[in-house]
Amino acid sequence: MSKRVLVTGGTRGLGNAISVAMKNAGYHVAVTYAGNDAAARECEAALGIKAFKWDVADFEACKQGMELAKAYLGGSIEVLVNNAGITRDAMLHKQTLQGWQDVIRTNLGSVFNMSRLVIDDMRTAKYGRIISMSSVNAHGAMGQTNYAAAKAGIEGFTRSLALETARLGITVNAIAPGYADTEMMTTIPTEVLTKILEKVPMNRLGKAKEIAAVAEFLASDKAAFITGAVIAANGGLRM
Repeated sequence: MSKRVLVTGGTRGLGNAISVAMKNAGYHVAVTYAGNDAAARECEAALGIKAFKWDVADFEACKQGMELAKAYLGGSIEVLVNNAGITRDAMLHKQTLQGWQDVIRTNLGSVFNMSRLVIDDMRTAKYGRIISMSSVNAHGAMGQTNYAAAKAGIEGFTRSLALETARLGITVNAIAPGYADTEMMTTIPTEVLTKILEKVPMNRLGKAKEIAAVAEFLASDKAAFITGAVIAANGGLRM
């Protein structure tokens, strides 16, 4: 039976790669997006799926959007991929309250919002997969106090929820990607990127499809005995 999958921020970058992997695995996929309508239409056309527009940082918007996604997919969400995220990088002495709140609400708050809205159905069904995207920078990164705090929070959330659901057939895991060939990396100056790659033992950026393959595995029945894990996919960085 085809699993019903919802990927937040699933129309571009790493989220799009995950959506492609889930679709290719034979799952019934829906995605959310925040504002890029052109990218959403392109994703829908390419994959033959539905993209729903709502702010994952807003609980009520998630609640309303979830009902639309469930109606489209034909039932409750069986696999949730919490991928949506933003950056508002700045050294703390230059960080604004808005920049802090935007990142915490979008990157961490959305994980609560979406997970809370699927967990009751998963508990009833005694089955589910929740996969959240952390980052190698959950360990800390200059100019990313907000981003690192949110990603570290995701890892703690993941382990705690995994403890709550381990006996219920629900697995909860996180993936901590390193630097990958996504749209976000195109904004990094060449000289900075060179310095980053010097620290990566594999000396290259990850491929989005390589990260997506980890998500597809965690969604599969092959990963049924893995829960509470944070899987690093970073080319050996910080191993």
